[in-house]
Amino acid sequence: MKKLFLALCLTVSAVLGFSVCGDAPKISILGDSYSTFHGWIPKSHWAWYPRSNNANDVKKAEECWWYLTIKALNGKLEKNESWSGSTICHTGYHGKDASHNSFVTRVDQLGNPDLIFICGATNDSWANSPIGDYKWSDWTHKDLYYFRPAMAKMLFEIKKRYPDAKVFFILNDKLKSDINDSVHAICKHYNVPCIDLKDIDKQSGHPSVKGMQQMADQVVKAVRK
Repeated sequence: MKKLFLALCLTVSAVLGFSVCGDAPKISILGDSYSTFHGWIPKSHWAWYPRSNNANDVKKAEECWWYLTIKALNGKLEKNESWSGSTICHTGYHGKDASHNSFVTRVDQLGNPDLIFICGATNDSWANSPIGDYKWSDWTHKDLYYFRPAMAKMLFEIKKRYPDAKVFFILNDKLKSDINDSVHAICKHYNVPCIDLKDIDKQSGHPSVKGMQQMADQVVKAVRK
């Protein structure tokens, strides 16, 4: 029985890319408002959760998708590098320069994780950030104001900086088709599994308590698949 358990541990560990037999896997989040919660992200970052009014019923960090996911995977939080309203590329809302908090700017702030969840592209879609062309190397600063090259640069840097970490991209539902298509193509290029969220319950455009549980269930299922 002991040998069977050890063999199972080693098999699951090989699939996930980190050990499930010893210490709890360290999990980092690179995200936007969907992954924020006051007190759980860097002090300089904007948090959308919790709302002081009745715009959303999520009131505790324990109700958030990332907290539920980490608990289900028997992991521990390494870093929650999430910033409300942030885009993957350097172009934010109303065409403003968002290079200070873009995903591609923050890729080096994830600590030393075994598992990385990137939950983004929502604001790029909502802000109508320019899509640009696919580009896989030699990115210029100007390139990063466009979604496709910025997304590619982000995943390139993630894979380079955290070579031993397993990476998943979480894609929101109901985004623009060119954003969805671009995410799928770029994730495929870098061999990063993309988790397409389905029918998430939302309040004020953000996951409710029910939606957070739905997110966690879908993410955990994809990781364990």
